[in-house]
Amino acid sequence: MYHNLFRMMESELDKDIEKLFAASENISGKVYTSKQIKDLPIPVQRYFKYSLKEKQSYVSYVRLQHGGEFRASNNWVSIKGEEYFTVQKPGFVWSGKVPLFSAKDVYIDGTGNLKVKLLSFIKIVDAKGRENDQGELLRWLGEAPLFPTALLPSENLQWEPIDNDSAKVIFADKNLTIEGVFCFNEEGQITRFETKRYKDKTLENFTGYCGDYRTVDGMKVPFYLEATWDLESGDFSYAKFKVTKIGYNNPSKF
Repeated sequence: MYHNLFRMMESELDKDIEKLFAASENISGKVYTSKQIKDLPIPVQRYFKYSLKEKQSYVSYVRLQHGGEFRASNNWVSIKGEEYFTVQKPGFVWSGKVPLFSAKDVYIDGTGNLKVKLLSFIKIVDAKGRENDQGELLRWLGEAPLFPTALLPSENLQWEPIDNDSAKVIFADKNLTIEGVFCFNEEGQITRFETKRYKDKTLENFTGYCGDYRTVDGMKVPFYLEATWDLESGDFSYAKFKVTKIGYNNPSKF
C-alpha cells in the first residue's frame, strides 16, 4: 500500500515539474551586458557586477537539490529537498522530506499551492487562494539570487533606490504585483530579502537570508538560504537550506 501511495505522489510531482517547464519559454539566447544596469540603484549595479560576467546567457530553467534543517514548532529536524524554477514565466516546484512529513510547494502559471502530508499520504495542509499565490510568488523572488539574470530590469521588474546598501524591487506576474527590499554588502552580494508576506491570512514581516556564495556557470550564487518570520513575539527562523547541487537550463527532473 505504502509503495503505491509513494508512486502516486512521485507521479504527481513528475506532472507538476513537466507542467512547470512546459509553461515557460527558453530565453537563454538573451545575454547580459553592463549597459542594462547603468541606470540602476548603486547597490544593484554592484550586485550585477559581482554576480554576472559580460555576455552572460540568461537563465531559463533551474534545478537544485538541498539538505539543511526545518522546524514547524520547536525542534529542528533535517530536511532533504529538490526545487525546480522557470524564469521567463516565473514558477517553481519544491518537494521536501523530513522525518514523518513530506511537503510540496508550487507556483505555476500564477497559482500557488502548498501541500503537507503526514507519513507522505495523510494530507494535513492544502493551502490555496490569493494570499497563498502572493506568498509563493514572493518565495520565487526571494530565491531569485540563485538565478541572477531573473533580477535584471524588465517590463515585469523594476528597481527603486533606497540607499547605498539596499534597494526596492517591484515585480508583476499575471494580476499579482509584489514588492520587497534586497540588502547588499560591500562586495555586492545580496545578504537578505525583506518583505511582507501572508502567514495564513495575516501579512507578516518576512526575511530571507542568503550566504555562502559560489561560482556556477560563471555566475555567483548563494548556496545557503534561510527563511525567517519577524513576528511580534520575536524572530522565528524555520528553514535553513544548504544547496548540494545546482544546474541550469536542463528542464528535466533529477
